[in-house]
Amino acid sequence: MSLRKADMHIARLYAGLADEATRQDIFPRISAEYEITERALLHITGHDQLLDNERWLQTAIRLRNPYVDPMNYIQVALLRRLRHTGDPDEAEALRSVILLSVNGIAAGLRNTG
Repeated sequence: MSLRKADMHIARLYAGLADEATRQDIFPRISAEYEITERALLHITGHDQLLDNERWLQTAIRLRNPYVDPMNYIQVALLRRLRHTGDPDEAEALRSVILLSVNGIAAGLRNTG
């Protein structure tokens, strides 16, 4: 189920927060392992898509994504802003909003976060 909820396009946004060398080293490996694991699971189960045997869950994930994805975009922007602010008051406010975004994303994905 977690693999089905994973979105490599969103993951790439978060990877963009890392320095260039780290991003170029790590993200391709994460992406490749995701693809290998997905292919292996599909081969083992004989399904065309992850969770083919759980159509209700596929539908739930598909319906939630348009609401959860913008929270990810906002969270990445907030993290960037936090890194670049020199104002301690703004940093504290950003941390609070980032924690709220973590809770929002976790609730949307129906995970603990």
